Amino acid sequence: MTIDSLELGPIRPPSEASSLLLRVTRNCSWNRCKFCHIYKGKRFELRPVADIKQDILAVKAIQDKLKEAALKAGYGGEIEAAAAAILNNPLSETHFNVALWLYHGGTSAFLQDANTLIMPTPDLVEVIKFLKETLPSITRITSYGRSKTAAKKKLTELKALHEAGLDRLHIGLESGYDPLLAYMDKGVTAADHIAGGKKIVASGISLSEYVLLGMGGKKMWREHATETARVLNEINADFIRVRTLTIKEGMPLYGEVKSGQFIRASDEEIVAEEKRLIENLDCRSNFVSDHITNLLQEIEGRLPDDKEQMLAVIDRFQSLSAEERQNFRLGRRIGIYAALDDLNDASKHGLVAQAVAKVAKNGKVDEEIIYSFMERFI
Repeated sequence: MTIDSLELGPIRPPSEASSLLLRVTRNCSWNRCKFCHIYKGKRFELRPVADIKQDILAVKAIQDKLKEAALKAGYGGEIEAAAAAILNNPLSETHFNVALWLYHGGTSAFLQDANTLIMPTPDLVEVIKFLKETLPSITRITSYGRSKTAAKKKLTELKALHEAGLDRLHIGLESGYDPLLAYMDKGVTAADHIAGGKKIVASGISLSEYVLLGMGGKKMWREHATETARVLNEINADFIRVRTLTIKEGMPLYGEVKSGQFIRASDEEIVAEEKRLIENLDCRSNFVSDHITNLLQEIEGRLPDDKEQMLAVIDRFQSLSAEERQNFRLGRRIGIYAALDDLNDASKHGLVAQAVAKVAKNGKVDEEIIYSFMERFI
């Protein structure tokens, strides 16, 4: 590894698109969830603190070079302009990561991979402090974690992480229904979710909980929605972020779908599930639908104030004719529609109608076709 390169993990939340990515742990400490393929076949490792610090110094070296380039190019102190030039022709993934971060202000960092929280607390505190000292423009640091790991941490440890500079944790709650959590081999219970989530909230760290719509399939969707809402009400997280189950080869769940052991819910059934979830939410959280896999991505708002507004979006979709619901579903899945209002765009509607005519049999689009279009986005 050279002085101006650093190790990067495979993913980050959509909300961290402009954050500096720093790999603190490798892969996933659990790595058994049936619905995930990201880290399968890869061993979890804690990276040495010295190696992480070297990566931080590599970021500083690239930043310093960009500042020097900005001055030579006549940009003055405008490092964003030099960063934009790098983005157009990056030397490496490392340079792209740093340039994108600087282009967006250089204020946030995301610590990878799937469960940074499992690091010994003193080590993680040391990393966070070194990061802020070396790159003082950073004012916001976030990371992924697991509920069970948070539940096992002492509240004093989580508070120490917050005081060091950890601002937010992203937790994959997925569901609050114990039989479903067990079936998906999530390695956590509803009680673990509640204990870990409440401890994070109490520490002062902002909490973002992720819910996986469709995870219950056709069999457990009602319990999935109701019990997930119950758990979220107990936690009262800052954010509830929804995703829709998408299944690809490489996931343990893929084989169970092929064998018929797990029967996927359709888009319309998942919309009914989301309605049940929202109806049962009684917390003060921001409900966010920031992922392209969600059919109705416009369902967003602050609970409880915006609950009726969010439910109105669902009611609007469900009140459409069967033909129009199908048109919207396919149009959304092939990337033509972004929101229900796009149905009123005659040009877009016509394009989708043509697509429906091409793939439909006896006027109906098969669910497998819908699923296949969804899979392109993960």
